[in-house]
Amino acid sequence: MPPFLRFHCFKLTPMQQLLGRWDLTVGEGDQAFPTWVELRPTGGSFVGKVGSARPLQSVKYTRDSVWFTLPPQYEGRKDNLVFEGTLTRETLAGTTTLEDGSTVAWTAKRAPALPVLDVVWKEPVSLVEADLSNWKPRSPDWQTNWQIEAGCLVNTAVGSDLITINRYGDFKLTAEYKYPKGSNSGIYLRGRYEFQIVDDFDGAPHGVGNSGAIYGFLAPSKNAIHPADEWNEVEITLLGRFITVVLNGETVIDNQEIPGITGGALDSDEGNPGPIFVQGDHGPVTFRKLVIQPAIRPFSH
Repeated sequence: MPPFLRFHCFKLTPMQQLLGRWDLTVGEGDQAFPTWVELRPTGGSFVGKVGSARPLQSVKYTRDSVWFTLPPQYEGRKDNLVFEGTLTRETLAGTTTLEDGSTVAWTAKRAPALPVLDVVWKEPVSLVEADLSNWKPRSPDWQTNWQIEAGCLVNTAVGSDLITINRYGDFKLTAEYKYPKGSNSGIYLRGRYEFQIVDDFDGAPHGVGNSGAIYGFLAPSKNAIHPADEWNEVEITLLGRFITVVLNGETVIDNQEIPGITGGALDSDEGNPGPIFVQGDHGPVTFRKLVIQPAIRPFSH
C-alpha cells in the first residue's frame, strides 16, 4: 500500500465512534420525548425534555458503551439523571430512569452536519391568515388561547403552543411582535431551535437565555430588544444548522452554528424539515407579522 494511503486509512476506536453529537428519543409512543447530547473525551453537554444545554457531570466509556450522569435542571427530581447505552453500528441505545423511578429505553442517531448549501428562495408566505386553519395546537388537552385579532396572531394567556401545519427546511422568517410586561414566549424553528422572546429590556445581560438568543446555545452580541408593549422586528435566516438573527436592525447572531435542539422541541429528527411553532405556555404575545420565505431545493443534506 502506498504511504499516503497508509496515512489516511485508519479505523476509529470504539470510544472515538461514540464521540460527537447525538439526537436522542427517550421512551416510546405518546410518552416519547426528544433530548440531545454531545459526548467528548472528558465531558459533554446535554439538553433534556425542557430547559437549556448543561454540562455532563461525569462520562465513562467502556469499549462500545457509554455511561453519563448530570444533576437535574427543571426535571422534578432530586437524584441525578443517569444514561447508559451501547453503540450498535450507527445507533446508540440504552436505558435511563424517569422522575418516578421507572426505567425506560432510549435510542439515538448521530446528529447530521447540515452544512450550508446554495439556495434559491420561493415567494414569501404569511403565516398570519384570516383564521387559524394553517395552525394546530400542540397540546389539544390544554386551553388554547390563540386567536386572530385585528389581523394579528394573539396569545392572550398561558396555554397551548401553536404549530404550523406545513413543515420547512431552510428559510428566512420575518416576525413583528410585542408582549406585555413580564411575559415570555419564543419561536421554535423547525420545531427544534428556540428563538427567545422575553421581557428583559431593563439592563438585561445578553446571554443564552435572553432576548434574541437561540435558547441555551447562542447568545446575542448585544441586547437589541425594545421595552414591553413596543413592537420588535426580527429577521431569522436558517440554512442547515447555521443561523443569522437581525433584531431591530442589529445583527445579534451572525452565521453561527446551532449545536443541537432546545428543550421543549417537538422532536430531535434534525435531518428533516419541521414546522414553526410559537410558544404559548409561558405568557401572552402578539404577532402582527410572521412571514416565511422557504428555500426551493429539497431539505436533504
